[in-house]
Amino acid sequence: MSKKETAHVDMELHIRQFDDPVLYINRELSWLEFNQRVLDLAKDTAIPLLERVRFLCISSTNLDEFFEIRVAGLKTQIRNDEHPVLGPDGARPLDLFSQIAARAHAQVYDQYSVWNDILIPALIDENILFSRRREWNDEQKAWIATYFESQVLPVLSPVGLDPSHPFPRVLNKSLNFIVSVSGKDAFGRNSGVAIVQAPRSLPRIIAFPEHLAKTDNEFVFLSSVIHAHVEDLFPGLKVKGCHQFRVTRNSDLFVNEEVMVDLRIALESELFARRFGDAVRLEIADNCNEEVSQFMLNQFELEGRDLYQVNGPVNLNRLAEVVVSTDRPDLKYAPHSPVISRVTQPDIFDAIRTNDLLLHHPYQSFLPVVEFIKSAASDPSVLAIKMTLYRTDSHSLLSQALIDAARGGKEVTVVIELRARFDEQENIELSSALRDVGAHVVYGVVGYKTHAKLALVVRREDGEIRRYAHLGTGNYHPATARLYTDFGFFTCDDDICADVNDMLMTLTGLGKARKLRLMVQSPFTLADMVISKIETEMQKAKEGNAGRIRAKMNSLTDKRIIDALYNASSAGVKIELLIRGICSLRPGIPDISEHIFVQSMLGRFLEHSRVWVFGENDGCDVYLSSADWMGRNLFRRIEHAVPIKKKKLKKRIIKESFDIPWKNTNTTWCLSRSGEYVLNLPAEGEEPFSSQDHLIALHEEKNLL
Repeated sequence: MSKKETAHVDMELHIRQFDDPVLYINRELSWLEFNQRVLDLAKDTAIPLLERVRFLCISSTNLDEFFEIRVAGLKTQIRNDEHPVLGPDGARPLDLFSQIAARAHAQVYDQYSVWNDILIPALIDENILFSRRREWNDEQKAWIATYFESQVLPVLSPVGLDPSHPFPRVLNKSLNFIVSVSGKDAFGRNSGVAIVQAPRSLPRIIAFPEHLAKTDNEFVFLSSVIHAHVEDLFPGLKVKGCHQFRVTRNSDLFVNEEVMVDLRIALESELFARRFGDAVRLEIADNCNEEVSQFMLNQFELEGRDLYQVNGPVNLNRLAEVVVSTDRPDLKYAPHSPVISRVTQPDIFDAIRTNDLLLHHPYQSFLPVVEFIKSAASDPSVLAIKMTLYRTDSHSLLSQALIDAARGGKEVTVVIELRARFDEQENIELSSALRDVGAHVVYGVVGYKTHAKLALVVRREDGEIRRYAHLGTGNYHPATARLYTDFGFFTCDDDICADVNDMLMTLTGLGKARKLRLMVQSPFTLADMVISKIETEMQKAKEGNAGRIRAKMNSLTDKRIIDALYNASSAGVKIELLIRGICSLRPGIPDISEHIFVQSMLGRFLEHSRVWVFGENDGCDVYLSSADWMGRNLFRRIEHAVPIKKKKLKKRIIKESFDIPWKNTNTTWCLSRSGEYVLNLPAEGEEPFSSQDHLIALHEEKNLL
């Protein structure tokens, strides 16, 4: 056993272990409940109508990824006859799959009920129409016929099924149709079944021209256009049935790390294969008969529980196009322009030397982070730029600044995580662009994802070397920085900058992990630090003092940390957790977790920041981190947590991360002992309180002072 493992075991001996599966909520089922909360926002009449449509789309996109990764992995275990207990809740693959299928079917039914029974009538009231074939007038029918013949028909290639025309390879999540026909074709064939695949080049939602639309916004689905003219694809034959369908495939990439030579090349080949992975779910129109449905299941080697019959478009995600294109600002959130912090101007390096700086996105603009890298790229005093990139935009100003810096002869070292799920291609393109201009590009460490958000600028000032660092809770992605809540921290503190440099050197070079001065990192010291801090609060409570823990993150699943929190609660420590997504901890259990309170907050912005507070008042310890409290973050990823030393910044982080958000109503749910999430409603006579709206106003007001 290694020294690291020995130290971890020794620490765990101080806390009581819990073995009862009832104490833990299953990770996958907890995720489904999170997605249900997203869907519930689509029902909330206090939210602008088109934003409710967007939340419906998000719930659909989320569910797609859940099947592509989580359900796909579970089905692989079942197929390989692997039946281990998957987590502390004691669930086994077969039983868990049954529970997931039942809950997912109910959620899909709810999605289409929301669309058909709630959102469509509300959209009609606002003169936003999705016209069905029976509702087209003669002029619209003529326009649709012309559109089909000129724009759709030329790119369609129907495949009639027979021994020389096998069932085609259907792309992951693509729109397709199974068509039943009768009669003999030009060659005397009569197979009776054909497949029509809609190329991704075709728009899924089409706006009627202004002179033909019944309202300012009238749309038609591509599926309706194809349905209306499907007989044109089979001249001389009679179409007896036409049903849209979509298959979801396993999209988890597999790279054999033992034999690969170059991760980028290995991933590029896997990205193509992703489109044709094993099928895990079949969605098909609900008017499709059992015979056709079973035929389709057989083609994709699926069973009855994998069939999802839907009353509407098989891909609700496509409705997002309407949200973007519809010019109805009265049905969307009021425009929000992040405040550009004046303390970062006019010179970012002067500002950081004067004091540590804190940015809270998206209330404050991400532009100072971009300016930090842009200034470094053009500053003759800057010698080197080093940073990690997990998810970013390869065409952003930040990416271009790195390219310009390398092209200008500066030492640029970038650790790019190529395996950032569904952003692999973007990261591959950026890595190639950087390598082409002479930057040092590495892909992290084999077997560990690099998830830390670190940037370091090395500058020569008055003959001496000075380092400047930026550490974030979110990605270096300008677009998502407008949508996700995250903290960014600038400092030139010698110890923190040295720690950032040591972490980056461990990622790019070889050798044992360096002992950091102030920061902690996974997979080495982060988990141990968190448990140690929890135990410290527990010891305070045992000695009759007040112990308190507040933590905000995306997910909490790690059993060791949950057990430590249970122990702390048993000792009387007050624990407040803001967990947006998955939470395997069960609060409110007498003598175990009765002092633990869990809230999940959703809203206009995705709550993404990871903030931990141990203790109270001026003596509390505050950390900003890239890591959730999940096993993957603690032991299978490179993550960081940085302590905030300045009292003023500590108070601000606590206020904006906990004091204000904890009061949120209408879009916050409280996790109960039963595992049910209960909507936190305002008290009788009180107005709903939006912490996100409050923080927008707070930062606008501060910047005007």
